[in-house]
Amino acid sequence: MTLAVLPTIPDPSVSSAMSRLSLEFPYVGLRSIALVVRTCREELRGSPDGALPELVERLARQRLQQA
Repeated sequence: MTLAVLPTIPDPSVSSAMSRLSLEFPYVGLRSIALVVRTCREELRGSPDGALPELVERLARQRLQQA
């Protein structure tokens, strides 16, 4: 698994996923959610830009459910 690095520019696919997933997983800390979402975003970096928001959120949700 690739660990995420802090972004240099804001990424809408990350911020929107973090917002929704923090409501869906209130018992998971925001830092943990951010790490999972950013890691998923990094792993999906070759995907088409238009598909990123949905792909990032789906992958992050799956990983948070497994944890």
